[in-house]
Amino acid sequence: MAAIFSLNSHTLQLRRSLTFPNPVFEVVSKSCPLTKTLAFHLIRRKQTAIQYSSLNSQLETFPKPTPSASFSERRVFLKPKSTSSSSYEVCERVKKKKKKKSKDSPEVKLKNDFDMCSKRGDVMGALSLYDSAISEDVKLGQHHYTVLLYLCSSAAVGVVRPAKSGSGARTLNALVSSNEGFTESTYTTNDRYFEVDANADLNSTHKDGILLVSEDVKRYALQRGFEVYENMRVDKVPMNEAALTAVARMAMSMGDGDMAFEMVRQMKDLGISPKLRSYGPALSTFCDNGELDKAFAVEKHMLEHGVYPEEPELEALLRVSIGAGNSDKVYYVLHKLRSSVRKVLPTTASLIVDWFKSKQASRIGKRKWDKRLIMEATENNGGGWHGQGWLGKGKWNVVHTTIGKDGVCKCCGVHLTTIDLDPVETENFAKSVASLAMIREKGSNFQRFQKWLDYYGPFEAVVDAANVGLFGQGRFMPHKINAVANEIRQRLPLKKFPLIILHNKRIKGDKMDEPINRALIDKWNNANALYATPSGSNDDWYWLYAAIKFKCLLVTNDEMRDHLFQLLGNDFFPKWKERHQVRFSFSDTGSPVFHMPPPCSVVIQESEEGHWHVPIEAELNDESERRWLCITRAKLDMVCRDSSTTSKDSIPLQKAKCARSATRNASAKESQRHNPVNHKDKKETPQDLYKNAKDIFIAPVSSYNNNSILSDIEAAELICGCTIDFQI
Repeated sequence: MAAIFSLNSHTLQLRRSLTFPNPVFEVVSKSCPLTKTLAFHLIRRKQTAIQYSSLNSQLETFPKPTPSASFSERRVFLKPKSTSSSSYEVCERVKKKKKKKSKDSPEVKLKNDFDMCSKRGDVMGALSLYDSAISEDVKLGQHHYTVLLYLCSSAAVGVVRPAKSGSGARTLNALVSSNEGFTESTYTTNDRYFEVDANADLNSTHKDGILLVSEDVKRYALQRGFEVYENMRVDKVPMNEAALTAVARMAMSMGDGDMAFEMVRQMKDLGISPKLRSYGPALSTFCDNGELDKAFAVEKHMLEHGVYPEEPELEALLRVSIGAGNSDKVYYVLHKLRSSVRKVLPTTASLIVDWFKSKQASRIGKRKWDKRLIMEATENNGGGWHGQGWLGKGKWNVVHTTIGKDGVCKCCGVHLTTIDLDPVETENFAKSVASLAMIREKGSNFQRFQKWLDYYGPFEAVVDAANVGLFGQGRFMPHKINAVANEIRQRLPLKKFPLIILHNKRIKGDKMDEPINRALIDKWNNANALYATPSGSNDDWYWLYAAIKFKCLLVTNDEMRDHLFQLLGNDFFPKWKERHQVRFSFSDTGSPVFHMPPPCSVVIQESEEGHWHVPIEAELNDESERRWLCITRAKLDMVCRDSSTTSKDSIPLQKAKCARSATRNASAKESQRHNPVNHKDKKETPQDLYKNAKDIFIAPVSSYNNNSILSDIEAAELICGCTIDFQI
């Protein structure tokens, strides 16, 4: 009876409060059915933290012991838990139990199945699961609809990317790296369903890790996609950016840019922040359809919402501007590429070449301009561009070339500019790096480093010692650090030892205790040139901050592309890195070989004479190998010179220019032979000028290499002191 009373009192206690500590029940009863005993154990082990109303109901179903039963057959041991447990622990166990139960729900199972379809790129399988879920009245949530819309929109545009399959460079068009392309036919949805086998071969073409689907699957996926979107609206499932972007992609597959743009506009009304990808369908459609104004309306909307176009978007805008022959828009986009992209991909470079070779490009430009105004604008911009519009008129020459180690173009002889970094911007950049470092570093580690720099600085160079010491073989070699430090020191104006940043774990251990290595550590310490970053620190913050603070060189092969450096943004940081990073390697004899910062800024440049130089993106070991577009007006002499070597690419151009120059000079000399009076002293009459020009044009053409109509026109321009505008 005491046991029964104890059990009932604990039952009453459970019913009264949820905040009391839960007792642990241990039950042994031979008179109870096995199932009931197991149920009671489930309460103890699994459902300790469920609501007590449910627990009480189960306790009441437990069979009451009969008077005839012996005490040994109904032993009940009550072991209360430690009084230190709290209601918080109860709530945590409730959550875990609910989570486990939810894993077995139809909604969760459907979510997992959809995710697997997305991973495989199986749009037909996902639609089959969707139909089954609708027939079984399974409630679909936002994630279900989003995955479905993504798969349907991908198939509608003809390309399905299996999740996590990886991709190359991002492009605006859906068919990345596909030379075949696809025809974006205008599909219309109606009440008729396209009959497509559920087992249709989605993988009709497998190319570069993506699936190019058949036309039947495209149409079917498009129709079903809009059906899924409509059901999502009817069910009042909250929209998200991914779902609306998927609908925009389906609109793109129909060539409906207005609908795609409307999906982006809806995001603002729903309080959703659009992403760069959200604008892709509308922008791509308008550009493909040649709708210039609408395409730039999309770009304006992007900028108003803090979304900035990257090279794929700017390439599309450049393409539609060239197609429309709108020189102002082309000029605008070129400067957008200059400010945000700097180096262009080969596809963009090809578009730029097409523009400058077009008739429209040769017709636009100012014949006269204020040179002082252009110079002031260039100086105010930090050099490298003026932004005052097209200068000059006439046909353009476009040549692939390289830039010499002295920063001079090997084709036109123009010295390219090193664009200044704003001192205020540099100071703000250093402060942002320091603030980020202090947030991520432990305690006052970084503040101590700043004080150390103030005491022992300034330095003319900083060495990322771990990057140098691990170069090549992957084993840490202190003598490599010493070789790099000694060599870079000889190139510095004050010959001061560079600052060596090294994690403290690298200066400890048996290897570093070897006499030769210990001597190097002592040498650097005695020169006050070694800073060992403390345990738990990321030494990247330290060497980066020091190089920014002292505006000095940074010796490292680190490309600085990981998440840490992405925090610094894509505006100022690339410009700073270009001007300060020194890459290195080692010769066969073990001597360091340095690849110093380029002699000019590797960015699209616009000269004060209206020339353009466009760098082309490529993976290079040496910046001097980079290919550039040299773009000049045809009537200007091309000075093909450099202090080192001559570009092979510019040789044909040089020969042609030399031929034209020789022809022009010969024509001028011939004119002077007939008119021996100094041109400075004699002002020719219009009749004389006309006669000289006429003589040049009617002269016979001996050969292509020695004469041409263009060189004749240029010679006439030289004699007459005018510009002859013509079209062939």
